[in-house]
Amino acid sequence: QVQLVESGGGLVQAGGSLRLSCAASGRTFSTYAMGWFRQAPGKEREFVSAISTSVYNTYYADSVKGRFTISRDNAKNTVYLQMNSLKPEDTAIYYCATPNARFLTPMRPDEYAYWGQGTQVTVSS
Repeated sequence: QVQLVESGGGLVQAGGSLRLSCAASGRTFSTYAMGWFRQAPGKEREFVSAISTSVYNTYYADSVKGRFTISRDNAKNTVYLQMNSLKPEDTAIYYCATPNARFLTPMRPDEYAYWGQGTQVTVSS
């Protein structure tokens, strides 16, 4: 059974940084893309970033491009989201996710089959 466990959230002032981690287990990590999504109160879950498998292509929402960096360590079965220059509008619960299809890197929430429990990120102004 695939399990995803996020960590690294917290409270930070605007302009600060946080690094989220997501540890995966239950299948061969390196052959599946990984994604980060977020959901703010009263809003739909939205795409933040995704990373492919072997070629490490990365994708970002326009709202985080240039501030966030996604990476993965296949030896540790872990994906990271480095978040810099945080803004109050980045406040949300952040989720990592992985799709069922190998070697594809989707960007819609409904294309992801497995989700972590989420970690809260709060950015104060």
